[in-house]
Amino acid sequence: MIVADTDVLIDFLRGRQPVADRIALELQSGSFGTTAVTAFELRSGAKSEQQRNAVTALLDALTILPLGSLEANAAAEIRLTLEARGEGIGMADYLVAGICLSRRAVLLTRNRKHFGRVPGLALGTIAPAQ
Repeated sequence: MIVADTDVLIDFLRGRQPVADRIALELQSGSFGTTAVTAFELRSGAKSEQQRNAVTALLDALTILPLGSLEANAAAEIRLTLEARGEGIGMADYLVAGICLSRRAVLLTRNRKHFGRVPGLALGTIAPAQ
């Protein structure tokens, strides 16, 4: 499964290329989702009714992966590992990475600076799928 991070979904909502085309293709695949953490970030960042409607429509088209005990444990291990090396990435990113690792999902994100630090986390490319 490919899991979209907040940054690429915001790019999609704003029509930014090449991300918008890639997300549009993935939405057709049936094996595309995001995390409960990203759903929270998108919903809480939507200030106008128009933005809220666009976010709701997008999230309704995605599989939303939950944050449960397994995912929280994976996120905690990631945090302990990275912070011991002085390479923390922030609470939301730990949680997103934990969800993706526990599901063996590929994370589609532009934030390679943070997520590239996570051992074993597969990162997708932004270029449109062929």
